[in-house]
Amino acid sequence: MSLGPLLTAPPPIPWHAFAAFSALVTGATQLALPKGTTRHRVVGYVWAALMLVIAISSFWIQEIRLVGPFSPIHLLSILVLVTVPLAVWYAHSHKVTAHRGAMIKLYVFALIGAGIFTLLPGRIMHAVVFGQ
Repeated sequence: MSLGPLLTAPPPIPWHAFAAFSALVTGATQLALPKGTTRHRVVGYVWAALMLVIAISSFWIQEIRLVGPFSPIHLLSILVLVTVPLAVWYAHSHKVTAHRGAMIKLYVFALIGAGIFTLLPGRIMHAVVFGQ
């Protein structure tokens, strides 16, 4: 494992990857900690901000071009940009079940699921984890 390929990648790829890794750790912590506390809210805002950074930065990552400069992953980014504020609004509206469901789905599908695809051969994270 070597961070070299990631550190030499053009921006915003390193920012995107470090935000994703931070969100992965923060989200796991959030899922394990007690809910409804001040700490839960603060960590939740940090996680939501990281998810927005990940989604927004993805639009400048255009290595896989299927429709102009975009790929199917950009549809997921749009979904994240809609779902994160909606999930925060659910929490503010005390719609706990909807909030929980949206946040867990974002973590599992948008973060872990999309992250698995970054490990495919030819991708930068494949080189980071498995070497060239």
